[in-house]
Order: sequence, then C-alpha cells, then structure tokens
Amino acid sequence: MLRHLKVLFIVVVLAAAAAVTVPARATLPDGEVPTLAPLLKKVSPAVVNISTKGTVEVQQHPFFNDPMFRRFFGDRVPPRQRETQSVGSGVIVDAERGYLLTNHHVVAQADEIIITLTDRRQINATLVGSDPETDVAVLRVEPDTLTSLPMANSDELEVGDYVIAIGNPFGLGQTVTAGIVSALGRTGLGIEGYEDFIQTDASINPGNSGGALVNLHGELVGINTAIIAPGGGNIGIGFAIPINMARQIMEQIIEHGEIQRGRIGVQIQDLTPELAEAFGVGQTSGAVVSQVTPGSPAEASGLKAGDVIIEMNGKPVRSSADLRNRVGLLRVGERVELTLVRESATQTVVMDIGEVQEARVQSGDEIPKLKGAVFGPIEQGSPLFGKVEGVLVVEVQSGSPAWRAGLRQGDVIVSVNRKPIRTPEEILEVAAAGNGSLLLNIRRGEGALFILIR
Repeated sequence: MLRHLKVLFIVVVLAAAAAVTVPARATLPDGEVPTLAPLLKKVSPAVVNISTKGTVEVQQHPFFNDPMFRRFFGDRVPPRQRETQSVGSGVIVDAERGYLLTNHHVVAQADEIIITLTDRRQINATLVGSDPETDVAVLRVEPDTLTSLPMANSDELEVGDYVIAIGNPFGLGQTVTAGIVSALGRTGLGIEGYEDFIQTDASINPGNSGGALVNLHGELVGINTAIIAPGGGNIGIGFAIPINMARQIMEQIIEHGEIQRGRIGVQIQDLTPELAEAFGVGQTSGAVVSQVTPGSPAEASGLKAGDVIIEMNGKPVRSSADLRNRVGLLRVGERVELTLVRESATQTVVMDIGEVQEARVQSGDEIPKLKGAVFGPIEQGSPLFGKVEGVLVVEVQSGSPAWRAGLRQGDVIVSVNRKPIRTPEEILEVAAAGNGSLLLNIRRGEGALFILIR
C-alpha cells in the first residue's frame, strides 16, 4: 500500500511540475487528479472525421456480357460499378491555407470527400495528392476559422514517451486513447513501400486511420495508419507514420502535385554482426552495398560493392530500410553525403540524388525457348533483393515454351550457360550466342536449381 502511495505521489508531483513549466501539457486542475482534458480541448478541434464516396469497377463473369443473357434478364444484370464508402480521420496541419493530412487508403478512389469538425460543421475537401508508397494523402478545404496542430520533430521521440491517439474508430465519432511509444523505426511489415513506423500501445482501431498521434506538448508526432490485429480487434500494437516523413511527402505534393522520389543506384542489405566482422566495421548498424548500378550517381561518386554505409548527412544509418527510406524521401537533385567504411577505413562520398528509373522489362519472345516469359530486375519486395545478382522472371504465360521448360514467376535467373547474368538484355545476348541448349541456374525462394532447355 505504501509503495502504491509513493508511485501516486510521484505521478502527481511530475504532472504538477509539467503544468507549471509548460501550460500546453497535461495539467492538474486545483492540484488534484491528473487529467488530459485541458490538453485535449486545445488539440481535438484539429482532428476531423473523414467520410468518402466513390465508385469502383466490378469484374464480371463473361457470361453476363452474352447478348442472349441480357435480352432475357435486362436490368437484373449486376452493375459494372459499385458505390464505395469509407470512414477515417484526418489532421489539420495548416489552418491558414486549409491543408490536412490523412492516409492514402482513406481517400483512395474517392469521388467525394467530406470532413466533419468537432463543432459539427461539414466541409467538402479536395484531394491535393497522395502517395501510396508511404500511405500519405494531402487534402485541402476552404480555410474558415480552422484549428491546426503544430508539428513536432518526430526524430526526438523516444521509446517510453507518452502519446495520445485521436481519431474516429468504427465511425463512432472522435475518440481519444492514451499510451506510450512502444518502439521506433519499425520496418519490414509489408504494410507500405516505405516504412519507418512509430509503434504504440495507444488503442488504434478501424476508422482511426489518418488520425493524430500527439505528444504531451500537444504536438503532432505521427499519423495513425495501421494495426496488427490477428483477431480483428486492437491488441495494443498500432503503427503511425512519423510526422517528419509525412511532412516531407506533404511538401512535395503541395509543390509538385506528386512525389519525385530519388535514388542513388545501389542494392543494399543489412549489416549483420558476421558481415561487420568480415568488413572490419566496429558496429552492427548500417547498410552494406551489394551492387552498384552502372551509370548511377553511386557509381559516379566511386561507391563500390562491399562498402558499408554508416551515416547519411551526418546521421547514423540504422539499417538498409532506414537508408532506403531516407534516400527515397529526398528530392531529385539534392546533394547527399554518405560516410562509409571500406577496408576498415572510414571515408566520405558526396553525390546528387538521381531520378528513380522505371524497372526495365524484356520479353523473352526473341528466343523461341523462352517465349512467354518476361524478365526484369529483382524487385525490392523479393527475399533475394540485395542478396543475389540476377534477373527476375516477372511473368510467365501458362502453357508457353518458357512455362513448359519449368520457369515460374518470381524465379531469379543467376546465370545462363554458366555465364553470370545481371540484366534482362544479357539473358537474350547469351541465349542467342549459345549452341541451341540453355542451362539456367535458378534461385527459387530459399532454394536453387538448374533448368536445362534443349
């Protein structure tokens, strides 16, 4: 009992101190019970409910297109389109210009977007632009006595910081939950193309998407976006997009109407303790360069396979995903400084961010034995990305010569006739120069095999 009283006394003292030094924080009215009410009265008007209406194409069975069927069933034929509705949340971040942040998936395919403020006003919003890769969307409304949330520096967040999630779960209306930051820099979840999530145990449920994650200063630190819910409900594992990432996306969308994602031209993988020892690196966080793309900014700067990138623009690189996120958020033409370890020596290279090039694909129809296959570079989502040099089988037409030979979508061709392959064009060159037979070395998932095509 004494222990519980001591803990309560400490909580009250800390909260009272916060109330004196920072008025925007949670306060203790009349020095009594801790409450977040004064804080929420200031920040809640900036969080809105979003409802959308739209239409999507419905794939029909070819039977419904038969003129005879339509002659007899007329209007009872299922429509080609159906109306969609969604409910989510958003955050006003610029009251003067009327800009809001939300998730891309909240407003995707929306023909009409309506926001509802805490004072029950309903306003039509327009979509300025969105980025599916980060799941960030920017909306705009006519600025009319709006309240916005100040944006914090999410890089300063620490595990254990108290946070508040505000949104519209299950369409109930504005709801507030509280918790802590459970983890930072969560990646590899397969939720978005670019991931650097804040993990929190503040309850996030369906409808909270696009809502605010706020610190005890009343500042926006993240945009709530996803949960892990094996049973369909909240289990205390929610994710938010750091506001620093969302802010960079928003600025590009407002300025250009789209994201101009950059690249430096490398394939990278995580620095493991084993690789750190092999490369003579005295740390286990960083990104190992496994391949440098010919003609890329990385090649022009002198970057080489085996280099271990440990810093970017003076900030430590935690992992390959961390480096990829940070490069992908930079604008084309920006200068970047990389600190790396090469042969146990530290050095610095400087390069300009280049444009992301569309993945080149090449049909195998020029080679009769490979007809029906389409080849391209190894994709980011492949488990072999950054680990294997080769060419991805992007597509294989069922029943084609390539299919009958044993090629399948997702295979990675490492060599043809014992010659290493790095580009789709090289497959055709080596195959055309062969004596008729093709010996393909294939990586399939975690396994490998040879395919001989006569």
